[in-house]
Amino acid sequence: MIENHIILEDIDPAGFYGANNVHLQMLKKLYPKLRIVARDNIIKVMGDEDETERFKKVIELLREHCVKYNSINEEAIIDAVNGKRSDKGNDSNVIVYSINGRPIYPRSENQCRLVEQFGKNDMLFAVGPAGSGKTYTAIALAVRALKNREVRKIILSRPAVEAGEKLGFLPGDMRDKIDPYLQPLYDALEDMIPMAKLKEYMDTNVIQIAPLAFMRGRTLNDAIVILDEAQNTTPQQIKMFLTRMGNNTKMIITGDLTQIDLPQKQNSGLVQALHILRDVKGIGFIELNKKDIVRHKLVTRIVEAYDAYDKENK
Repeated sequence: MIENHIILEDIDPAGFYGANNVHLQMLKKLYPKLRIVARDNIIKVMGDEDETERFKKVIELLREHCVKYNSINEEAIIDAVNGKRSDKGNDSNVIVYSINGRPIYPRSENQCRLVEQFGKNDMLFAVGPAGSGKTYTAIALAVRALKNREVRKIILSRPAVEAGEKLGFLPGDMRDKIDPYLQPLYDALEDMIPMAKLKEYMDTNVIQIAPLAFMRGRTLNDAIVILDEAQNTTPQQIKMFLTRMGNNTKMIITGDLTQIDLPQKQNSGLVQALHILRDVKGIGFIELNKKDIVRHKLVTRIVEAYDAYDKENK
């Protein structure tokens, strides 16, 4: 009889074991000759050497399944015991899967171009109206790179620019004041990474969310770095951000040129960067439009109404 310890990496153990350990109990019934004990992300298995090796291969197949789909089920367990990798059909267009196993994929022509250009360039500008999926798609690409171990961390940033409220009047310390500006980034991450795993990633700085001002002086290596709401950066801020780029790093800069919240006399750094960097090799540019809006159908109508109003007043 031998004893082995299997470490479950890159997954949430609670999701792997199932509610009330239902998946673990099923594995114990399928391998009655083995003694299986699980605690946190470590499974201790004792028994015959050949049987133990077969069990380890099953666990690895299930771990890979859980990394990809964020959960396992009875069907996946049976497939793994039979030596098969279970899948959910053709997923060639899928970027990642949500925490509920829902495929997240580009839903418009320009979103497809965004995914394509991400593979070809180390820096990518994605500009478009609210609801066009630029930030959500960018974060999905970052999560995929992290899951595939192409990078060691994800860094998400936004300029903390007031849109009607002053930071000083918001309650709490600086973290409390800034978090509301970063909430859309949290929302996207919570849709793609199980909560327990997301908390672990953030506690260990594998995923970092910070205001743009906190980027100064850093060199960002082995990372996917996303700057959201870049239309609210000054020329000096966006230049500072772009020059943080280190080795094995990709940057995605997103923004909406119709929602600039800077003071009236202040130029947008994003507008200037799009002009200056247009012909620089290695930088991709994607312009999304009203056809790419994937929120409620009313969002498209609202954007069109405001566009018409702006043209009328000009």
